[in-house]
Amino acid sequence: MSLPLAKLGLLAFRTLSKPIASRLKQQANNYPKFRQFILNLAQANYLFKTNNQRRFYGQTTDDSVRALNEEKAIQAATDLLGEIFLFSVVAGAAVIFEVQRSARSEARREELRRQELERIMSLGSTLDLKQDRILELA
Repeated sequence: MSLPLAKLGLLAFRTLSKPIASRLKQQANNYPKFRQFILNLAQANYLFKTNNQRRFYGQTTDDSVRALNEEKAIQAATDLLGEIFLFSVVAGAAVIFEVQRSARSEARREELRRQELERIMSLGSTLDLKQDRILELA
């Protein structure tokens, strides 16, 4: 049951990141410095993944890795940046949710402590009254 939900979540995640990637691709065409940045990012990511894959399969990593062509590099980088952005938003929302949940839980515990303290104080004042009455009778 959890595997289909995970696949569905991943599909939704990638679907939501596509418009972000598309917008980044447009920006890459308009701004040469940004274009160079994402090209470098894509090539570094490709090199990292390729070398890790070679190590995993026991192949030599001494061979040079052929660079991605510019269009594939831009597509890969914009997809990566879109997913990173979306993941950051989701992770940030999860952190905020957890902090708020924790704060509500702490507030409930504090309220219970306050009520218990009031009950004890009330009990103490009742005992004081009874003690005063006993002393009057004695």
